[in-house]
Amino acid sequence: MDQNFTPLHDLCIAAGGRMVSFAGWEMPVQFSGLMAEHKAVRSESGMFDISHMGVLRIEGANPKDALQHLVPSDLHRIGPGQACYSVLLNEQGGIIDDLIIYDLGPSLLDASHETLLVVINAACAETDTAWIRQHLEGTDLQVLDEKEDGVLLALQGPKAIGLLERLSGSDLSELPRFGHCSLNIQGLTAPVFTARTGYTGEDGVELLLKADDGRKLWQQLIEEGVTPCGLGARDTLRLEAAMHLYGQDMDAATTPFEAGLGWLVHLEMPATFIGRKALEQAVEQGPSKRLVGLKLQGRSIARHDYPVIHNGSTVGVITSGSWSPTLEEPIALASLPPVLAKLGTELSVEIRGQLQPATVVKRPFYRRS
Repeated sequence: MDQNFTPLHDLCIAAGGRMVSFAGWEMPVQFSGLMAEHKAVRSESGMFDISHMGVLRIEGANPKDALQHLVPSDLHRIGPGQACYSVLLNEQGGIIDDLIIYDLGPSLLDASHETLLVVINAACAETDTAWIRQHLEGTDLQVLDEKEDGVLLALQGPKAIGLLERLSGSDLSELPRFGHCSLNIQGLTAPVFTARTGYTGEDGVELLLKADDGRKLWQQLIEEGVTPCGLGARDTLRLEAAMHLYGQDMDAATTPFEAGLGWLVHLEMPATFIGRKALEQAVEQGPSKRLVGLKLQGRSIARHDYPVIHNGSTVGVITSGSWSPTLEEPIALASLPPVLAKLGTELSVEIRGQLQPATVVKRPFYRRS
């Protein structure tokens, strides 16, 4: 399989990045080391090359009405400068992918047109794009690749916003979580799409830039002392924050209710959307499984697909698991029958033939103060 390379690929290698294949891209799994990178994001600031992800621009008259047919979340709850997290569904109510939808407001070229920006996962980018285009066919909407060969950069951590304010000369105190704006950053040639979103559980931003500007900003942030971080730290950070990973914690056979994402489903809105009937039935019947948080005793790590045991029987599976650098203990997400999903339930996880005690705990495992 051919490998894709982001515009920051050589700069990642120059910064000490150890590269691995991920979703068809060669990406850094770590730089200085997972633990150091994780702690840098929790205490100071770290940055991630996430240019492998897909970014679509949907433009035309009433794009929200059209896209609403594909997601269970009420898109009219957000306005220009705001964004929402949601999921694409199949007819069975299963999750095709998760995504963030940004409302950019009226088009600068045509005030009767509006623009949405949609960020999708790298592994699903082609299928998501085809799915969206297929279901918007027959409308006057344009679905364009907004990122093209550009850079998507995540700057995360308690010092991230202050640093960005200094580099841009802008006050971001009024920019809320999931808010977005356009920033002029010193040394760059074009304004930068800046969203107060992220996948770490910390404050920070995700930045969309042209390739040359992205390379300049990466080097600028290195000089400012920001720690470059890889996929390894991205995974441990998101797991501590109990953020879902598509293909592990949710998939096309899992409904939002089963994935702990029922809050994304707005059945009270009058709009029809793909999977609505299945979700209405799921509400009546109740979910057959639930996603829960587990803490394990000892130091053994529960990995994806490890069996969860109760009273000698396999009752569920680990969806994601890792050592938590912040809590200094093993944590995991697991899919279990609802009767066992109660806080405090004592279980075991089979790890290399040994049963390790585990307890159902509240999610997220870590929440920033």
